[in-house]
Amino acid sequence: MVALIAYLILLFALLLFLIFMSVYSALLIYSSVMGSPYVATRNKVIAEMLSMADLKKGKLLMELGSGDGRVSMLAGKLYGVKAVGFDVNPLLVFWSNYLAKMRHLKNCHFEQKNIFDADYSKADYLYIFLMPDLIKKLIPKLKKELKKGSVIISHGFKVEDRKIKLYKTRESHSFNTYYYKLT
Repeated sequence: MVALIAYLILLFALLLFLIFMSVYSALLIYSSVMGSPYVATRNKVIAEMLSMADLKKGKLLMELGSGDGRVSMLAGKLYGVKAVGFDVNPLLVFWSNYLAKMRHLKNCHFEQKNIFDADYSKADYLYIFLMPDLIKKLIPKLKKELKKGSVIISHGFKVEDRKIKLYKTRESHSFNTYYYKLT
């Protein structure tokens, strides 16, 4: 009898795991279809990128496609910026908010939102690690909503536009990081 109960508990746990993995996989596919897959960046790389961004305490950093929120959380922890992350994946948003709470980062929060529905007018810094086609679609919104002088940190891919001026590049063997100012 005990063996049967243990077997049923094990079966139930396996079923829960499979359901969770199916939902998680479906949401990762959804993120990819929406324009940008979830790709985690190492904390050491993030720290180097942020050190070159000249972040100021109390300013607002918005992270588009925030994934697990590590860029926002590290910026909030190291530089005291307010950070808001947007992602379409509800599991990653839940996880990011959970991690921020566990780390006592009251200056960081995350929202489930399509990046085209977010308002960037208050952002001082905007961090993106998005696919080139998505960046191209996003440029008109950035030019319309970001205030003059806002810094765009684009990890991996360039932002191609005359009104968005490249002023610095962090070269890397995997992905370069480009720093822009809106003029």
